Amino acid sequence: MPSRRSVFVWLLDKDWHELMASRSWWIFLALIGPLVGFSFIQSVRTYGEASGLGGTAVGVGEAFSPLVGVWAPTFSACELAAAFLLPFVAIRLVAGDRQSGALKLELQHPMSAFVRISAKALVLLAGWVIASAAPVAAIVLWKIYGGSLYAPELTTVALGHLINAALTIAVAAAAAAITEHPSTAAIVTLSVTVGTWILNFIAAVQGGSWERAAAYTPTAIVAEFQHGLVRLDVALIAVALSVTGLMVAGIWLRLGVAVRRRISESIGVAATAALVVFVCSFSTASWDTSENRMNSFSESDEKALRHIQGPLHIEAHLAPEDPRRVDLEHRALSKLRRVMPRLQVQYVSATSIGLFEQTSAHYGEIWYELSGRRAMSRTTTAEGVLETIYSLAGSAPPSENDETFRGHPLAVRPKGAETAFYVIWPAVVVAAAFLVRRRQA
Repeated sequence: MPSRRSVFVWLLDKDWHELMASRSWWIFLALIGPLVGFSFIQSVRTYGEASGLGGTAVGVGEAFSPLVGVWAPTFSACELAAAFLLPFVAIRLVAGDRQSGALKLELQHPMSAFVRISAKALVLLAGWVIASAAPVAAIVLWKIYGGSLYAPELTTVALGHLINAALTIAVAAAAAAITEHPSTAAIVTLSVTVGTWILNFIAAVQGGSWERAAAYTPTAIVAEFQHGLVRLDVALIAVALSVTGLMVAGIWLRLGVAVRRRISESIGVAATAALVVFVCSFSTASWDTSENRMNSFSESDEKALRHIQGPLHIEAHLAPEDPRRVDLEHRALSKLRRVMPRLQVQYVSATSIGLFEQTSAHYGEIWYELSGRRAMSRTTTAEGVLETIYSLAGSAPPSENDETFRGHPLAVRPKGAETAFYVIWPAVVVAAAFLVRRRQA
């Protein structure tokens, strides 16, 4: 009788051959190159013009970071590919066994359903790594142009998109296992994706608990990683959701089990996942891997803030769609939460846009309370927030002795990129598909 390890290796080999024989996989691989290429070409052109190319004032690009100017928009193409292309590949691999009858043969081997679906997930993740050769080609071209690379922030961006791909694979696998037909699974997967976008829209309008929930959607997760920020709670919750999707898929791939039992087990898995997500949301550790520390205050400010005792409570009278609230949140409070975990922020508003609250005497006020002392300010800049906090704490602002990030301006054009991504990439993929499929025939 074959060992479980040999059966698992056999299953990996079978799923790998099925992936290589899938037309959806090769279409996905052929399209991701031009998608990444278009984003890379446009970002390099914009970066070059801002750096002084074509008559722009010299020095404009001094504060430019490749993370924001090049890698965030370039890797955004991977987000589109994960949302609209990768699900079809995952559904084809998971649902194909049911359609062809191969699943019944797999069920005869002594292996748990979760291990079986995990093998498919590993093969799909390996496929995603292969598809990541497109952004790797962009990195190589950027280096040839003379661009600067900072490995920690680039690794963080790639990790964020890998996590996003894992979430997509888990959702698609669950949809393919639950539904009877691949087209239905595709609709369900797309509905989940659109649902997360709707959640982000509601969060932008309503704020509050909606805003906290939207922080763990794939779009929000990718956005933070693309800015060089790694949050432990986000990473743990993403892993928990991915495992949950695969467990649900494994449950529904057991064709001989009664539907009622599979439903009850799925509900139990979902309830456990909700508890895990709730616990993980209290994790406060985070790491800023960006070269310009765009997610952090200066090192001297962070050192001074860590010495402030007592919880800090901030009450901001700003509506969710007020630009000042967005400025306050992204320029100051998001950085402050990383340094002061006991920070409590409360937004107060009667409407979502705040347009008709401007006449209110207290609208726009930001109240700070620390160790029984209170202060009010209307400034939403990071400097204004820090000044108020230091004043309440009775401490002098630290001297600015940190080195200023000067950026890496690069006034170049994306030479050869169009040929590489629009001609060479599709040609290589078509040739590889022909050779692989011919060998398997």
